[in-house]
Amino acid sequence: MPSPVSVLFVCLGNICRSPTAEAVFRHKAKALGVEVHIDSAGTHGYHIGKAPDKRSQDAGTSRGYDFSGLACRRVDDSDYEKFDYIVCMDHENMQNLKERCPPEHQHKLHLFLNFADSEFDEVPDPYYGGKRGFDLVLDLIEQSSDGLLAKLRE
Repeated sequence: MPSPVSVLFVCLGNICRSPTAEAVFRHKAKALGVEVHIDSAGTHGYHIGKAPDKRSQDAGTSRGYDFSGLACRRVDDSDYEKFDYIVCMDHENMQNLKERCPPEHQHKLHLFLNFADSEFDEVPDPYYGGKRGFDLVLDLIEQSSDGLLAKLRE
């Protein structure tokens, strides 16, 4: 039996957007019965070992998502081989990934919002904003998660 598809969500510090994507995607995949290995990481190691931002957790738990057990980590070179999809939140972090990613794994790199029909082309960083920014991030992540899950189910 083949191993499940694996997805790594990536943002800058792995404190807001990518752990939110991990929590949302895990919830939605489970609801659809899609077996998938899910993780998240940051291109920088600012918050290694810390729980996701409380504002992200508050926004997500208010919609029924579970953040328990999530801890910030940095993208490791082994991730390029280990994951089938490496899904990035924005262009700057995508560029950082492209520069480090071996040529044979470049096809695994995707912008998350490419899986959604959205006027946005990247998931904005809510870290320095207010509650509305975290709600927008959740809206975009939910849309993109639905699109990526549809692709995985094809």
